[in-house]
Amino acid sequence: MKNKFYDRLYVFYSGVLFVYILNLFLGFDWLAYIIGLSAVAMIAVSFPKASNLFKILGSAFIVSGLAMFFSAGLDVSRIPLFLTSNMPLLAFLTLLPWINSVVHVGKYDQQIKGMMKENADNLGSLYYRSLGTTYILMTFLNLSAVNLSQDVLMKSMKNVNKALRDNFISKTTVRAFSLALIWSPMEIMVAITVDATGISYLVYLPWLLAISLITLTIDALIGRQRFKNIPIEPADTSNGPPVSAGKILVQIFKLFIALILFLISVLTVSHLFGLNFILAVTLVILPFSSLWAIFIKRWHMFKVYGFEVWKARTNHMQNFIILFISLAFFTNSLNETAALGYVQRPFMLFNDQPAVILILIFLTYLLMAMIGVHPIGTIAILLEVLTPLFDVFNPAGIGLVLIVGALATASSGTYGVTVTMTSMNTGQNPYRITLRNLPFTLLFGTIGILVAMLLI
Repeated sequence: MKNKFYDRLYVFYSGVLFVYILNLFLGFDWLAYIIGLSAVAMIAVSFPKASNLFKILGSAFIVSGLAMFFSAGLDVSRIPLFLTSNMPLLAFLTLLPWINSVVHVGKYDQQIKGMMKENADNLGSLYYRSLGTTYILMTFLNLSAVNLSQDVLMKSMKNVNKALRDNFISKTTVRAFSLALIWSPMEIMVAITVDATGISYLVYLPWLLAISLITLTIDALIGRQRFKNIPIEPADTSNGPPVSAGKILVQIFKLFIALILFLISVLTVSHLFGLNFILAVTLVILPFSSLWAIFIKRWHMFKVYGFEVWKARTNHMQNFIILFISLAFFTNSLNETAALGYVQRPFMLFNDQPAVILILIFLTYLLMAMIGVHPIGTIAILLEVLTPLFDVFNPAGIGLVLIVGALATASSGTYGVTVTMTSMNTGQNPYRITLRNLPFTLLFGTIGILVAMLLI
């Protein structure tokens, strides 16, 4: 009976989130309160199935939030209203699997991964090829591309020494994840920063692309040089014959056309209805994915496969439910106290030294990642601290480092999703992955800071 309940959690989660989005347009106070009470229930049913790390984080946010809430002398009846401010982020994550599904049923991923299956005579050649392939797939598939790329590389390198193979895979795939997502409109850290700073996504896009491509190029050149003298046997072709380069380029071109159309749709909806970026993306994902599936004549497969993926992902959102709802309570309570002033003080001491501010932002991400705090938790606190500085410095420059810092540390955060996933897929110690990618994280962050200084 208990398993059947958790198998149908997607109904409860999506129902609450749908009503929340609906009430953004209706504006009923009584309904907002019911949604807040539902958020309490969401935490209650999610806690038993959440991982230990998120249980600890959620508990810390709730306990510290309660301490600040009561110290501010607030009425306990207001607690439910403090829990819902991150609901748009949960709705965004809930709908994200639909756009991943249309990429999968269109078989774009299967053809593009052929770039890694072409024979390479040394690991240096395979390094930049696998880095570039994973980068492209990551833009559209997010975490799904990590498993896909690592599976292909494991098969392609099955005759390579395990230690060397682990080193190679933990660099190419994890780094590509960070590099691809800093400019993706479907990356939650990008959406949060766009809304928080009030700077258009189109302003950020060229700068984020520049940071991403500069770092990608540097890492590809270093990797090619590092591994070029190590020969490799022909790649495993058991998954079928190689796909021609022409077909691969056509698929990549189609994906980028789809991405451009998606961005146009998001910006149009945002402008016409006066919606913030996160909400506009959330509302566009499902209809856009559906029209895309119809256009490529994969509608039936899309609705069947997409529903199963969406249901499975939504049923297992416990970690994000715990994180976002507890974080909303923490930040809303923090805003009601004088404690925020103490947290802001180190940053305000350097309000005439923008370089120091940007370095502090990056180091805060790095430190918090090392102790297991999710970048979303870090950015929520940083935004509360940095908002007064938006009137002092160009918020676009601060926003760049908020995005780059979050994604750069994703490549070396020991308890992060990508590092943990790579550890499980390859059977290696996550701390070893962290140490291998730490120099890359520092390089990535430094480039981000230098580019941001151009805007400050």
